[in-house]
Amino acid sequence: MKKFEIITESDARVLTVGESVVLSRRGHITPLAHDTLRERRIQVLREGEVAADDAMLVPVADIRRVVISSDHGGVALRQSLAAFLRGRGLAVTELGGDAATPVDYPDVAAAVARPVARGEADAGIVIDGAGIGSAIAANKIAGIRAVMATTELIARYSREHNGANVLTLGATLVSDADAKAIVTTWLTTPMKEPRYIRRLAKVQALETKDT
Repeated sequence: MKKFEIITESDARVLTVGESVVLSRRGHITPLAHDTLRERRIQVLREGEVAADDAMLVPVADIRRVVISSDHGGVALRQSLAAFLRGRGLAVTELGGDAATPVDYPDVAAAVARPVARGEADAGIVIDGAGIGSAIAANKIAGIRAVMATTELIARYSREHNGANVLTLGATLVSDADAKAIVTTWLTTPMKEPRYIRRLAKVQALETKDT
């Protein structure tokens, strides 16, 4: 994204229609440039601020509603986490069958990802053997940014830097205690940094750009 200290009429004329640019904190726009920017639908972001469209992509910070599911290998961890989250006062929708009935990870991942994408849940958690397959499957749903985390640090970065709205866990890779710590960190880490938020629009664009 181009950055300007000052935007003049000539600058505004050569910018691409519909483009977004950044104006430095102390920068300014000349009077003639204002009209041209408006005509050419150029969005000017003040350094440190976030565009309204980009802000809409930020995951819910105050998470109240969580949907959680698992395949047959993650039932015990799913049930433990669902009880744990309810104990924290969250509204939990628990999906999935029992350990005796095999189920494919793409199905459970989609069952979690779709309500998150529709805004029916603030966040989603999917559990399978390693968490990898569910992350891949969930990320096929438009609007979903799923991450597989094995540590609290990854969980924090995935929210703070990447705006993840679905967390996947591997039942064979993390203990019950570790999973609760990872989930707690993930649910309580907001995305605030404008430069990270602006990148979400580029991530969203990839969902349709190469199809």
